[in-house]
Amino acid sequence: MTTLDSHNDTFHGSSASVRTYLTAEVVTLAPVASVRDAAQKLADAGVGVLLIGTVDDVTAVVSERDIVRAVAQGLDLDSTPAAHLGSTELFWIDADDTIGDAAEEMMEDYVRHVLVRDDQGLVGMLSMRDVVSAYIT
Repeated sequence: MTTLDSHNDTFHGSSASVRTYLTAEVVTLAPVASVRDAAQKLADAGVGVLLIGTVDDVTAVVSERDIVRAVAQGLDLDSTPAAHLGSTELFWIDADDTIGDAAEEMMEDYVRHVLVRDDQGLVGMLSMRDVVSAYIT
């Protein structure tokens, strides 16, 4: 349970809005890009997950873990499309949901990243790290 003064309680803890903690700048990659391209883009952007497709048409997400699995399996990093590694089961939450709702959904679905949308479409991503920061900030 989070105990904060009434001024801050809407910005921290389980009742905080997802919109407060989401990462608005998402990183995208073309579906034909290679696993090596994905790894380079993850490293350059300093993120743990990227979207395959466009902001308006997300077809999959690829994480650092997906890249590690590809290396462990001995896949050709230059000829294997990153889209073949990614998860096509996309998990979405609403930007106005609470952090508590998001945390519950992420734990139920056993995912570390969710796409965040509002009436206009994709507005960002929320990671489990973002969720934790709402509780410790």
